[in-house]
Amino acid sequence: MKKILFLPLLQMQSGHHQVAEALMDLLKNHTDDLTLKKIDLLSYTNKSLEKVITKGYLNWIRYAPDTYNLAYKSFFYVPPTKKHSFKWYEPLFLKKMEQLIAEEKPDLLVCTHGFPSYLLSKLKMKGKCDIPIINVYTDFFINSVWGKEGIDLHFLPSQESKERLGTKFQIPDQQMIVTGIPVHEEISITVKRKQHKDGRPKILLSGGNSGLGGMLKLAEELKCSSNLDFLVLCGKNKKLYDEILSWDLDHIKPLTYLSSRSEMNLLYEEVDAIVSKPGGVTISEAIRKRLPIFVHSALPGQEKINLQYLKRKKLVFELDHQSSLEKQLLSVLKDQNRMNHWEHAIDSYQQGIKLDKPEKIVELLENLLDQKKSVRQLGFVNYSSPLRI
Repeated sequence: MKKILFLPLLQMQSGHHQVAEALMDLLKNHTDDLTLKKIDLLSYTNKSLEKVITKGYLNWIRYAPDTYNLAYKSFFYVPPTKKHSFKWYEPLFLKKMEQLIAEEKPDLLVCTHGFPSYLLSKLKMKGKCDIPIINVYTDFFINSVWGKEGIDLHFLPSQESKERLGTKFQIPDQQMIVTGIPVHEEISITVKRKQHKDGRPKILLSGGNSGLGGMLKLAEELKCSSNLDFLVLCGKNKKLYDEILSWDLDHIKPLTYLSSRSEMNLLYEEVDAIVSKPGGVTISEAIRKRLPIFVHSALPGQEKINLQYLKRKKLVFELDHQSSLEKQLLSVLKDQNRMNHWEHAIDSYQQGIKLDKPEKIVELLENLLDQKKSVRQLGFVNYSSPLRI
């Protein structure tokens, strides 16, 4: 039985894990002869170290977001001419990655975070890894940590990212497929939004799971809203959930953590718009459901850069915290001209995606597994329609 090893980073639930799980569930649902495993290299190396890094990361973006943003851009978002060096700890992680591969003996490696990809690229170029490697990008840009040399296949978020990767790193066209950011196949595709009959828009507020991003402050401003109903996704943030529940308001309802993607899909279909942070997976799900997206805040680092791309492509509406949020939401949703422009932007983005239907991604991965060759030697990567998983 062939084995695929998925490599996110850190234990906290993130887009890296969600994308890995979406692909794993896809394969489970469409094949029955694969072993699928997801491993965080940091926890594999040292569980205490992973906990320290996770806590430090959350505290950094919570208490010193500006310095984190600067550090991210200085280290993870640099020109391709600048070579990365992880100094003293790189040999440790390279050794651990070799050890992991030797123990697990995978037939295919799928990276959903840049650091494992970086390490595998190093091993590949040193002749210490002959296993096919796929990079699956989870943001709307490619940070500079991701490995490029020796990577057999790239699942890319957009045509723009494909053009940049090909130009800057001379990646052959057949090794790059624009898939969009993969989302779970239970998030079904919406072709046309349904208009709710009562005329009172229902808005989903997302982004409260980590306790970051000012969700409570945002919800408090909407206490007096008279024209909109709100559902607030609190995730595992019990403090946020209990606070909103204590308000006992008919038009604002908190929701606890939803583990089922089918439940999440139904929730998307119940609402008329989403107010969210610009995380890659959430935005990709909303695009797939053709939900108007309003961005209330962005965490430093990845989300700030995602937001720049999304605004440039006119895929989201950024909220101004100095103005009434209710008025801003209504002014967009009730303006047919602005909604038409947004629909056109969504169509343009989706037309750039070049791989469709679950069976195609399964076929592609199975071909890699069966032949265990570099994708350069395979002639099957020539799909003309978009990946929706």
